[in-house]
Amino acid sequence: MAYLSTWRFARISPRKARLLADLIRGKSAGDAITLLKFSKQRSALMVAKVLNAAIADAGEKEADVEDLYVSRSFCDAGPIIKRMQQKDRGKSYAIHKRTCHISVEVDEGAAARSEARRAKKRNRAGEPAGAAEKAA
Repeated sequence: MAYLSTWRFARISPRKARLLADLIRGKSAGDAITLLKFSKQRSALMVAKVLNAAIADAGEKEADVEDLYVSRSFCDAGPIIKRMQQKDRGKSYAIHKRTCHISVEVDEGAAARSEARRAKKRNRAGEPAGAAEKAA
């Protein structure tokens, strides 16, 4: 079962938040938290809050928190707050303060997913599909 958490109307541009949403997609929940913790970007705190909320939701539903991974993470554009700034000689320039909706979905099965990924890498390396099992 998937657990979705969303932060709507976050006061950061979607382009900046999307960088970190793309970074954690497909990672285990622990690895994603570590990546966000050591990132210097301001949006890392926002994405981390949404990720922690999704993990807490999974914990409330009695899911195995150690076996969670980020199945989907995305950032959609929200409404643009429009302001004007005065300039010289009676001019004014528009200022667009962008907002976004940050969504992170976690799901169970990180161990099975990582094992499938390892098997796929072995197959790409040229090994036959059952060669690793025959050797063991």
